[in-house]
Amino acid sequence: MKTMQTVPNLSLHPKGMPASQEVEAASKSEVLARIGAVSYLNTKPLIYELRDVLGGGGQLSLDLPSRLADQLASQQIDIGLIPVIEYFPHPEYRIVSNAAIACDGPVWSVRIFFRCPPHEVKTLALDEGSRTSAGLSKVLFHSRFGFVPQTIPLSMDENPMESRADAVLVIGDRAMHPQRFRPQFQLDWDLGQVWKEETGLPFVFALWIARNESFATGNTIRLLESARDRGIRHIQEIAAKAAPEYGLTPEQCSDYLTNYIRFQLGDDARAGLEEFRRRCQELGLATQQPNL
Repeated sequence: MKTMQTVPNLSLHPKGMPASQEVEAASKSEVLARIGAVSYLNTKPLIYELRDVLGGGGQLSLDLPSRLADQLASQQIDIGLIPVIEYFPHPEYRIVSNAAIACDGPVWSVRIFFRCPPHEVKTLALDEGSRTSAGLSKVLFHSRFGFVPQTIPLSMDENPMESRADAVLVIGDRAMHPQRFRPQFQLDWDLGQVWKEETGLPFVFALWIARNESFATGNTIRLLESARDRGIRHIQEIAAKAAPEYGLTPEQCSDYLTNYIRFQLGDDARAGLEEFRRRCQELGLATQQPNL
């Protein structure tokens, strides 16, 4: 088990208003935005009671990270919790808040499983759920071995063990049960841990991103950050409720959300984000430099 992370005291904002009152105030101010979030376990603290708080003032929809990115680009949503690799090519996009999904070492829920030694991999199957994890896989292969394997898609309903690829990227709850795959695979990488070994920095998987500055308002920022703060305070409740859905115990869910996932975009996480952007750009995976 990892050492427990220190969660910043974010319950009070500069005005001295408790987080619960901040959420209520933001709701009463009518945050008129279509918000899209991910339906994974690691997202639940970020959207704790968010739909109820929005009420009639906004909309919250849940989908895969990659689909949210497409919806943001096509203006089907105004704010999305999207993979960071989708943020890089869009200079008009804006980070809405310091709420994030990140890790500082092992992440547990993002893994590559290998049928052969990593340096011998020729084909890599990429889980279609997250383009950031796919980008990170390419970056790490290139950094360690100087090449990027040929990639093929792995659909969300496809059994990773049935893929013919030499290595398979698996994310989400499927990756949280690595023992299921080990009879057919030689070893696996926890991508958060490998990134930490490579760079010494945290890794950021997803951020709240708005299409433009008009949606990055003070009320929206307070709403999203207050929802995150409330979720952190209710992690035990979230873990107990979510455990059966993911085939984990409440203790495992709590451990994951407390000791593996970071929900704060601090200075070190921003440095990790910039390093990932730089490496993606070197591989042609990111063509613009955003405002970090």
